[in-house]
Amino acid sequence: MDEIINRVANSVLEVFDLEDYYPKGIRTQIDISQWLLEGFLLKEKDFREALKNHDWSQYQNHFVAIHCSTDAIVPAWATILVTTYVAPFAEKVVSGNLVDLETALYQEILPTLDYSLYQDKPVIIKGCSKKPVPESAYIMAVQKLQPIAKSIMYGEACSAVPLYKKGK
Repeated sequence: MDEIINRVANSVLEVFDLEDYYPKGIRTQIDISQWLLEGFLLKEKDFREALKNHDWSQYQNHFVAIHCSTDAIVPAWATILVTTYVAPFAEKVVSGNLVDLETALYQEILPTLDYSLYQDKPVIIKGCSKKPVPESAYIMAVQKLQPIAKSIMYGEACSAVPLYKKGK
């Protein structure tokens, strides 16, 4: 009986897993429509009063995305005003949804990484993740890896999709 050999474990293939860089912390989405009349009309005096009376401390150390879930036309200053209230408590605040928030986090993280480990090596960008890694993070990662990697694949070692191979 032949011994089973794990060729993946013995290969020079380097795994780049975006989950390894996923920042720990609570993600929260604040919907501005809760402070609009019937979810659509911004009455400045009422809006300002509602913001003053809101418990902003509940967002302590959260990553926050501010958006409006209705089709209301919200002036830019409204989102900025909400930011002035939540920013002293939040770890980070962005305009948009939770995907926009995750994208912003990866935009900060990926440029700070040391990619020298991947120099002239075949790299697989791990595809299956348990955390909500946005597609944009994969796009950012491949741009960082392409100038240095010998080749880039996506997925799992057993079923990787080739993306790039450096010319000779």
